[in-house]
Amino acid sequence: MKLAYRVVLVFIGVLSLHLIPFKANAQLLTDTNTFTRADSLRGSLSPYRTAYDILYYHLDVKVDIENKFISGSNLFRFKATADFNRLQFDLFSNLTVEKVIYKGAKLKFEREFNAVFVDFPKGIKKGAIDSFRVFYSGNPIIAKRAPWDGGFVFSKDSLGNPWIATANQGLGASSWWPNKDHQSDEPDSVLISVQVPNGLMDISNGRLRNTVKLENGYTRYDWFVSQPINNYSISMNIGNYTLIKDSLQGEKGLLDISYWVLKENKEKAEKHFPKNVKSMLKAFEYWFGPYPFYEDGYKLIDAPYVGMEHQSAVTYGNKYENGYLGRDASGTGWGLKWDFIIIHESGHEWFGNSITAKDLGDMWIHEAFTNYSESLYIEYLYGKEAGQEYIHGDRKGILNDKPLQGPFGVNKEGSGDMYLKGGVFLNMLRTIINDDVKWRAILRGLNAEFYHKTVDYNDIESYISKQSGIDLSKIFSQYIQHTNIPTLELKWENGKLYGRWIADVANFNMPIKIGFLDKEYNFFKLSTHFEEIDLEGVNPDNIQVDTYNYYIGLLFD
Repeated sequence: MKLAYRVVLVFIGVLSLHLIPFKANAQLLTDTNTFTRADSLRGSLSPYRTAYDILYYHLDVKVDIENKFISGSNLFRFKATADFNRLQFDLFSNLTVEKVIYKGAKLKFEREFNAVFVDFPKGIKKGAIDSFRVFYSGNPIIAKRAPWDGGFVFSKDSLGNPWIATANQGLGASSWWPNKDHQSDEPDSVLISVQVPNGLMDISNGRLRNTVKLENGYTRYDWFVSQPINNYSISMNIGNYTLIKDSLQGEKGLLDISYWVLKENKEKAEKHFPKNVKSMLKAFEYWFGPYPFYEDGYKLIDAPYVGMEHQSAVTYGNKYENGYLGRDASGTGWGLKWDFIIIHESGHEWFGNSITAKDLGDMWIHEAFTNYSESLYIEYLYGKEAGQEYIHGDRKGILNDKPLQGPFGVNKEGSGDMYLKGGVFLNMLRTIINDDVKWRAILRGLNAEFYHKTVDYNDIESYISKQSGIDLSKIFSQYIQHTNIPTLELKWENGKLYGRWIADVANFNMPIKIGFLDKEYNFFKLSTHFEEIDLEGVNPDNIQVDTYNYYIGLLFD
């Protein structure tokens, strides 16, 4: 029977965030956002930033809790990548740069928005290793809804003790300390020294090197990070903490695990944390390879907000419940069997902290893979069918409002669909590759090839294409750089079935699984021109397209 009507079935869903397109040389879409000089200073790589490569920071900061005031310094150790006599570092304009010291003398500097330009008395030659120190102070931005808006959180625990934390992804690390605030340049190591009132503790990234009681009623905690770390991942957590020690025999040996919790949460943490953390580490080491920061250990820290992926110091505020604040966004029930914040934020240790996007416009790399890691965690514990059901349930949260990739050079992310749509997209790639052994090898290979490196869209697409043996470039472009999902158009003509893709990407092609009744699906590689689908026995009443694993629209003439 020939269908005399047109039906459009689009498999969509719903979550949100922000922005829009790719580089002008590759996009069909236009960006309606207006970006300012301040956006460009923060987001772009001018010669004043590329002329030096950060090797090491020593951040030394004192926190005056009563006045919500911070003061201190940061030492920049760098290697010159070009001859220069002027460079840019970043510090929000509400904070005061008191002085910049180089070889014992003050340097001249000037501000433009949140950028600070420093002039050196003599030119610094390419290849030279040198340093300067910035002294600063002020009242930092206070977050209203951390971690989404970013800044400092000044709060109190249930016993009335001060409880303070930082969370500044997107907003920027320069909102509370001076640094070269661009994701493309990670220091090789960092010493984080935080002075807090006696009786409180600071828990930061890496390992505790020293605790020094000062004469001013403060105690300084020195934390050393021995591995490359992105600026936004550096954090402080001040409170009345107690330590629960744990460990795991992992792929690289014995991994130190520390749970830093408020004293009133100790009993809950002892029951809740180990089962979630250890199963997570085992699952992710299976899928992605060794935990990337054995040298610095793994920490989970009570925080006065829901959570954040700070490297080797994951912050936690999910109320010791399964799900996300007790809910399962997938609607499948699988999300209520584990603690969302522990699993998701820890997944960023692999994708986000070890593999880091060079530009905020490629933040989809962090969030797509980490959203997908939730499904893989479920699969590791409960089987592939459970994991597939969970990731399929995520579709109802997709908006398809803007591209996953944001504009470059202006410090802006793409759509919030980078989470759910990104995870669904990766699962679809697994279907296309059609080899679970190879797919796992690709995930582990990504973490080996780009271990402790910054990457971009091309790095990820080309690696997966090469390792899979399939040119996935047009598929990546459609799902990451465009808003719409592709639509498969099918039609019957003279008793034969024809199909083509309707897509934004020129000459789009993607293999699709088509079958009928209870028969196995066959792969058919279709393009944007109608081609015959040679499937013996198929007819208008029994045709089936694999829309469970493919996130597509379906148009049937």
